[in-house]
Amino acid sequence: MKVAVLGAGAIGAYVGAALHRAGVEVHLIARGEHLQAIRRAGVRVLTPRGDFTAHPHATDDTTQVGPVDHVFLGLKANSYASAGPMIRPLLHETTSIIAAQNGIPWWYFHGLKGPYEGYRIESVDPGGAVTAALPLNRAVGCVVYAATEIERPGVIRHLEGTRFSIGEPDGELTERCAAFSQAATAGGLKCPVERDLRKDVWIKLMGNIAFNPISALARATMAGICRHDGARELVVAMMRETVEVARRVGCDPGISIERRLKGAEKAGEHKTSTLQDLEKGKPLELDVLLAAVVELADLTGAEVPTLRAIHAVSDLLNANLVRAV
Repeated sequence: MKVAVLGAGAIGAYVGAALHRAGVEVHLIARGEHLQAIRRAGVRVLTPRGDFTAHPHATDDTTQVGPVDHVFLGLKANSYASAGPMIRPLLHETTSIIAAQNGIPWWYFHGLKGPYEGYRIESVDPGGAVTAALPLNRAVGCVVYAATEIERPGVIRHLEGTRFSIGEPDGELTERCAAFSQAATAGGLKCPVERDLRKDVWIKLMGNIAFNPISALARATMAGICRHDGARELVVAMMRETVEVARRVGCDPGISIERRLKGAEKAGEHKTSTLQDLEKGKPLELDVLLAAVVELADLTGAEVPTLRAIHAVSDLLNANLVRAV
């Protein structure tokens, strides 16, 4: 098996290192000081499960890699539309694109029977630009239940979780998913192949849609948000509205809000990826979290006043960041 990790940041480098440890031919696509550190000394993973170092090939030029069996996308979703030129050299006839993204994926209604089959979510796939870069027939979904961070260039701190659930948009159990799952498992990850990955999408989104923007607006950790009575109530309201939208598009997450809150509390003083991006002055990955669910609320007639309010202020924050870059 040959795998390219496009966007070998905190999550991508962690997955790439695990796959390399399992004997997979891995190519990390990174840049800057992080790339140079990996070239010098490999990827150092610091984890409660036992530290290790992997030495996969690393480059910033996908033409040096050539076609692979799987492209694992560690990019932010707001980079997908412009990723086509980097991805094309990595593709052969059957290459899959495994997108480890938060929020609603561009493939969400692809292969989904029902009244919205084939609907393109404009806030996620504006003008079809993401679909053009990442063809739907190559898409494999991936929901990440792991927390990692780049401690310093070339060094990944694994905080918690090893589960990377994957699945085909149409729910089939394919050989390409089975092969990737087997390799990831051999490298020390949990990688179940799910028939209904959309349920995982909404379970993860219940937390992300609330904690990510609030953490950026309040500059608070997940535990800090949970400890604040008013912020906790805001999270609950956002989760309720999100579950209602999920049910209207045919998916019941099947998990209580209280249980979801307890799961978030376990993360402790963890900074969400959105807060980390804010502190680095990077654009915020909000369209796939908030804008997409508001769009689906409009599509289905769901009332989501809290989501709309938080979307408005966090979108303004993001616009100011973009202007400052």
